[in-house]
Amino acid sequence: MSTWVSSVSGDVAAKVAGLKAEDGGDLVITHCYLERRLRPLNLYVQEAKPEQARRAILDYGQAIKDLARSNIFPGDLLLKNFGITRHGRAIFYDYDELCLVTECRFRALPSASSDDEEMHHGAWYHVDEDDVFPEQFPRFLGMSEELRRELIEAHGEIFDVRWWLKVQAEVAAGGYADLPPYAHRLRLAG
Repeated sequence: MSTWVSSVSGDVAAKVAGLKAEDGGDLVITHCYLERRLRPLNLYVQEAKPEQARRAILDYGQAIKDLARSNIFPGDLLLKNFGITRHGRAIFYDYDELCLVTECRFRALPSASSDDEEMHHGAWYHVDEDDVFPEQFPRFLGMSEELRRELIEAHGEIFDVRWWLKVQAEVAAGGYADLPPYAHRLRLAG
């Protein structure tokens, strides 16, 4: 039997399964999931003040980069698949299309060679299951033109196939990035 338990702060919910009591009232949890409560990014940017929305979108771009450098491709970069924590961090939470960066085939969009190809409804070129066209990402993000410009200015390389191929090569060569989940100023002096 599973039970959801909300924390005192209201920021985290825990799903606890397989509880048992041992040693005079001590509780031993054999299996537990923690979930941070998030506001979907697409809703957040509509409701937030402009500067908060801007910071969230910039962190969204950084989250995509961090995932990629960890060999994770989210598959679906729509804003609704990311959420904002109470501290303003963008977190990816839609795991159904995850794959490894090293398994993707990043491609540039082919140029049309005729008017028929250019005017064709849908893709006139072959697309395999693992094909990814980064330059198409901005078309589907669903954000204001101003936020799109901010994102492209700060993180435009995520829309460039060359950046993805470079990250893919670095990861394949064993170059996983060290990406601590906290700000540099919070690190212990070493």
